[in-house]
Amino acid sequence: MTKVSVELSENEAGRLEETARSLGLRPADLARAAVSDLLGHPQEDFENAAQRVLRENGELYRRLS
Repeated sequence: MTKVSVELSENEAGRLEETARSLGLRPADLARAAVSDLLGHPQEDFENAAQRVLRENGELYRRLS
């Protein structure tokens, strides 16, 4: 298994922890399930989701580059 590190804002990390706790999961397990679910969708769905994320976070990505 390969490890992947993802940076989350404090708000995102808190929401991940709260959601995981409410489902009786560890945050890492919820994140893994979410990524697995996203990658399990047809390519078109993934590309639409990726484009939406890039569009919504474009300014942040510009600042980070």
